[in-house]
Amino acid sequence: MEKLDTITLSVIQAALQQVCDEMDLTFSRAAFSPVIAEANDRSDGIYSAVDGSLIAQGSQGLPVFVGVMQYSTKTVIEMIADGRCLPPEPGDIYIVNDPYLGGTHLMDVRFAMPVYRDGKIFCWLSNTGHWPDIGGSVPGGFSASATAVEQEGLRLPPVKLFKKGVLDPEIYAIICSNIRVADQRIGDIRAQAAALLIGQDRLFGILDRYGDETVVEAIAELRRRAAEQMRANISAIPDGIYRSQAFVDSDGVVNEPLTIALTVEKQGDTLSFDFSGSSKPCAGPMNSVLATTLSSVYLAMRHIFPDVPISAGAFEPLIVKRPEGTFLDAKYPRPVSGCAAEVSQRIAEAVFAAMVQALPDKVTAAPAGSSGNFALGGNDPARGRDYVMYQISGGGYGGNAGHDGLTNGCSTIGISKSPPVEIMEQAFPVLYRHYALREGSGGAGKHRGGFGLAYEVEILRGDARASFVMDHGRFGPQGALGGKDGAVNTVTVFRDGKEHVPPHLSKEQDIALKAGDRVRVGTPGGGGYGDPLARDPELVLRDVRLGYYTPEQAGEKFGVSLSKDGLAIDRAATDEKRAHR
Repeated sequence: MEKLDTITLSVIQAALQQVCDEMDLTFSRAAFSPVIAEANDRSDGIYSAVDGSLIAQGSQGLPVFVGVMQYSTKTVIEMIADGRCLPPEPGDIYIVNDPYLGGTHLMDVRFAMPVYRDGKIFCWLSNTGHWPDIGGSVPGGFSASATAVEQEGLRLPPVKLFKKGVLDPEIYAIICSNIRVADQRIGDIRAQAAALLIGQDRLFGILDRYGDETVVEAIAELRRRAAEQMRANISAIPDGIYRSQAFVDSDGVVNEPLTIALTVEKQGDTLSFDFSGSSKPCAGPMNSVLATTLSSVYLAMRHIFPDVPISAGAFEPLIVKRPEGTFLDAKYPRPVSGCAAEVSQRIAEAVFAAMVQALPDKVTAAPAGSSGNFALGGNDPARGRDYVMYQISGGGYGGNAGHDGLTNGCSTIGISKSPPVEIMEQAFPVLYRHYALREGSGGAGKHRGGFGLAYEVEILRGDARASFVMDHGRFGPQGALGGKDGAVNTVTVFRDGKEHVPPHLSKEQDIALKAGDRVRVGTPGGGGYGDPLARDPELVLRDVRLGYYTPEQAGEKFGVSLSKDGLAIDRAATDEKRAHR
């Protein structure tokens, strides 16, 4: 076969990416649950038939699933090889959500399907969707005080949900018997399977056009080039050791912070990540399984070097020492409901805090770093049915060397967005009384952090139970290079005219609510970048005029004095204040 030319290589690369993107779109458009259909809490990808390594992943999928689905697909292949799984046949689709087999939390349910060519498996297609409920002690699965994984919901090893293209009624019945609002899951299941079938059809189109051997050669070359590009980026970093820390508010059971201690060693064209100084395994659900820990490092580096094409090759120069004996390497039966949505973002924050020392022009201050997991389950008497509502929310991104942080951006780990208020009010018995930017929440800096979100939800009818697994309620997102931390996450529940703040600040479960009760949330702002006193006073004035900060905050945070009407800068007073500070 002739050497693969650059143009053909580029076309095949774009075509594989398009396959994954189309799977993503199919999944969202066909799904029933707002968390998938509107918030896009899902991902699709193509994986090696040999070892499950990543070939391509959809650009509209959650980055945290990059390493996770690679790990879980590898596990399925290994379990088939040693007889722990039934061998595959064309049309089979395996389902798995076991965190300890390359997963995240139980609500992230993965499908894996072998793609056959000439009687042999050419590759695997896999996707992950966040199911709004998977059983367990609380609606939505976000148990804030679980002490064992069984309390978090149904745990599935790899089993065939579809056999030769037909849904297995017995496996489906087992699933439905263990989850809430089971009648609504068929829509998500069919959508998840349809995405894989669309991917297979589109992949066949590429193979038929270019030939299987050419595509195999292109995949190998794309992996080699991704590794080469990542190594080139790493080579530009000064050799040395970079250390950082990040903190989880608490584990939901013991009201003490957990520490993520990171040492990054750069040597030549590789980066080594050592988390061995981190806290020991915790009692509550803020443990992270190894697959999620690895994926958190990968996605953080993806933020730093977004130009590197995504494939297993991009991860080869990143060496992550297994953090045995810490809460970042959870073993059965440790609970893990907070690992993907929260702990993963603290891991990424630790990577940012270390790497900003080495790459101050490329790395930002810490983003909000919380998915704002708020699950509400109850009965709607007007419709005569139960429901489970899952609210995710954005926050501020950190400032960087070039500009202020993004306001109300998605979580660090994904592209998921808050479902539209109108959709949520249509689907569930709630009213959003307030939904706006959280003014003043961005951390001060030469380039300030972006602002979080403030919202308030009222229960309109029926009884409900609320659970929260959030973070950054005790410590705000870290500022960088002299910048200040962003505002902390806040949760306030109003019941019978009384205010209730969770003892763990960002975590609590099973709070009983009734019609008229309200939940108010303020998500974190991003960390500031650089000395706040170096911020252009004109930018501070602009922020005050827009209502982002008050005149008093302009003085306190940035050393800028304004006129009494807040419409002009008092230059003399500003110079004096900044000189004094």
